Amino acid sequence: MHYNSGYQREALPLVRMFVEIFGDAEVVCIPSGSCAAMVREQYPRIAAESGDPKLMADVEALLPRVYEFTELLVKKLGIEDVGAVYPHRVTYHSSCHSLRGLRLGDIPLRLLRKVRDLDLVELPESDQCCGFGGTFAVKNADTSTAMLGEKLENVARTKAEVCTAGDNSCLMHILGGLHRQHASTRTVHIAEILASTADNVKGTK
Repeated sequence: MHYNSGYQREALPLVRMFVEIFGDAEVVCIPSGSCAAMVREQYPRIAAESGDPKLMADVEALLPRVYEFTELLVKKLGIEDVGAVYPHRVTYHSSCHSLRGLRLGDIPLRLLRKVRDLDLVELPESDQCCGFGGTFAVKNADTSTAMLGEKLENVARTKAEVCTAGDNSCLMHILGGLHRQHASTRTVHIAEILASTADNVKGTK
């Protein structure tokens, strides 16, 4: 939020803290495409702008170990079938950072297609932004609301019980719109779906 709003100096301590906390980790798993993209794309720039050689080296050393959640499963661990069971009609929203920043492609969909009893329905214009964009939704509320309206129309067309994604920010924005429409569709992070088993599936209904 700081860096995207032009507060580069204020973002620097957060970068240092992230590197300090996760510097020794074998793998860093981030369940948010936007956060993973921030680390991958912006941290090297922030470190370079700081002029601190040690921070630049630490960021460079850490980046190869940073993975978005679905990317970790498929690309790092080589797993597509996690043994999940989720008997619901589901549609998937491709967040901007996951699609364009991280270039995850169909990785999340490959995981969802392996979930037992899940009825996966393609979301029309799934690659279109939901309108959240962090502070964009605050600074450009009218545009954000219009973009969300188009997204909700497409979600409604799928008749899905659940709209899923890999970004909680998108899910929060979409859920807010669904709630205001009194729609029956709900939002669920893809990690929750992949964690669902035959033993706990009754609790998801």
